[in-house]
Amino acid sequence: MDFGTMITAMVTPFDDKLNIDWTQFENVMDYLLEEQQSDSLVICGTTGESPTLTEEEKLESFERAVKYARGRCKIIAGTGSYDTAHSIHLSQAAEKLGVDALLLVAPYYNRPSQEGLYQHYKAIAESVNIPIILYNVPGRTGVNIEPETTIRLSHIPNIVATKDCTDTDQLTQIITGAAPGFLVYSGDDSATLPALAVGARGIVSVASHVIGKEMRTMIDCYLQGEVKEAARLHGRLLPVFRGLFLCPHRVPSPAPVKHALNLKGLHVGGVRLPLVDVTEQEKQFIASLFA
Repeated sequence: MDFGTMITAMVTPFDDKLNIDWTQFENVMDYLLEEQQSDSLVICGTTGESPTLTEEEKLESFERAVKYARGRCKIIAGTGSYDTAHSIHLSQAAEKLGVDALLLVAPYYNRPSQEGLYQHYKAIAESVNIPIILYNVPGRTGVNIEPETTIRLSHIPNIVATKDCTDTDQLTQIITGAAPGFLVYSGDDSATLPALAVGARGIVSVASHVIGKEMRTMIDCYLQGEVKEAARLHGRLLPVFRGLFLCPHRVPSPAPVKHALNLKGLHVGGVRLPLVDVTEQEKQFIASLFA
């Protein structure tokens, strides 16, 4: 299955009472696919505030996304957790709703061993028939899926890709050693171009909510051999890549990108506790990124 080169981890839009705004949910999908040129969408990933969505909200999000996409893109459901049994349950439910693939974050908090990670993913993979994308984000989970473990998992037939938020050294090790056809995506917007340079397929992005068209041009330039132009675009986009995550006080995603979308007139609301909305100072900083 081809997920393309630019996958957007979609925000979950909320109304003023922090309930999911289903009308805006569809509007955001249209905007990301048509205006920002995303190839695929992750629904209920970290950027979609999966930790504070109920299971019922996740399942309805998967179902609505599949129906509204109408085959325009691949729908990737975030169904991973620190509990293997519950991950299996949610993954099987998402498969029945017709999603194209699953994104499975490494188990967080309980910090399993590398063998535990392997067995966790193997058990989920054996419980479904659709493709699985691993999601390695040590800064959030407290555990790194080591390259050797990812390579080992790449030989399980329906584990087809990884979103890896580590450095290009680790990406290179995976790309070099993984099973033929296994896809590697960076999970760090600022590493999009360096990741492509070492053989990654593309990016699972947050910044593509607001600069997707520009990222698409950068990616296409690189793939067409226009390396200098791709590097120039990377330099121009880097302040936005970094700004959306570094803000003045390192505001956790997705609060900054939600505010950026609100500034663009695509009202996606605030964030649920324990996340908090950006401050006035942070709002000014985010606005300055697009001045």
